[in-house]
Amino acid sequence: MLNQDRPVHSCAANPMFDLAPTRLRALLQAFPALRIGVVGDFFLDSYLECDPALDEKSLETGKTCYQVIGYRRQPGAAGNVAANLRALGVGVVEAVGYCGDDGEGYELRRAMRRLGLDLTGFFTAPSRLTPTYHKPCYVASSQRSRPVLEELERLDAKNRRPTPIDLQRTLIDHVRQRLSHWDGLVLIDQVAEANCGVLTTRVRRAIAAALGPQPKLVVLADSRTRIGLFKRAILKPNQREAWAALGGQGNLSLKAAHHHARVLSNQTGRPVFLTLGNKGILVADGSAVEHVPAVGLTAPVDPVGTGDTCAAALSAALAAGAELTEAAAVACLAASITAQQVGTTGTASPIELSRRLHQLRLSYDA
Repeated sequence: MLNQDRPVHSCAANPMFDLAPTRLRALLQAFPALRIGVVGDFFLDSYLECDPALDEKSLETGKTCYQVIGYRRQPGAAGNVAANLRALGVGVVEAVGYCGDDGEGYELRRAMRRLGLDLTGFFTAPSRLTPTYHKPCYVASSQRSRPVLEELERLDAKNRRPTPIDLQRTLIDHVRQRLSHWDGLVLIDQVAEANCGVLTTRVRRAIAAALGPQPKLVVLADSRTRIGLFKRAILKPNQREAWAALGGQGNLSLKAAHHHARVLSNQTGRPVFLTLGNKGILVADGSAVEHVPAVGLTAPVDPVGTGDTCAAALSAALAAGAELTEAAAVACLAASITAQQVGTTGTASPIELSRRLHQLRLSYDA
């Protein structure tokens, strides 16, 4: 439980967020023994590296023909959460979802195998396409690492028809069989179109019902458009998602965010981690709300993927026995690392977390 009388800390006043290095080390050392399931929408992030010096004009349309000189393919959405869990050192990460019987599905599976994910519950569905974010970008081709200069218009491929009932039943059966084996469960609802992804109404309700006999299991839900519909789970909305879940009335101020976090926690009977971007995280447990500030960063900063990093760090830390504000501190540290990985959805390792905390202590002491 949170202490309602506990003072709010700022990074400047306490860059360690009350998280001692020995405590962080103890939590990180517990990660390899964890088994965490990730259930949700697994996307393929397909980066198309283009050289701006090679641009051509189409003779037929007059539009720019971008010249691709390289590819990067990696798991996105739920896949990026799973990638972050593995990077944090979680021993077993089980992916539960589906891909299509297509080239993108092949590439997604190959990328997931490289991460060492358990794919027993990851099904190939011939009637579905593999959700894919095609991400063309300009890169500096003259430099060895090909840093991203500019991101171009993204092309999204998603299923826009409801998920077949038999596939939903297969997913439900697998989750029911695995719940007792997991230390943590992360639910990632990425597809905005209702009932067109993994966490359909049927799947969401079945999982909530199955969680009844698992009161100690750490369950965290992250949803772009339906965060208020998840039951028996810790919620991780951002400011706008929480605002929308409660009717979309009023503004998006920090004061309103406190109110939204408190209301959502009281409604669900579970803690809420309301993320505030570069302002950190609000941690609500019933009527008590505490603010854990973000780590201050200098440019360049790329926030893409930091929400996935937060979800992974929160889930792993809580499954390892962290208190609520400790888990939020670990998440802020991890997000500060991935935010500085420009042009990709990055990850954070235990070594990087320890170094970041050490850097904060040094800067505070100075």
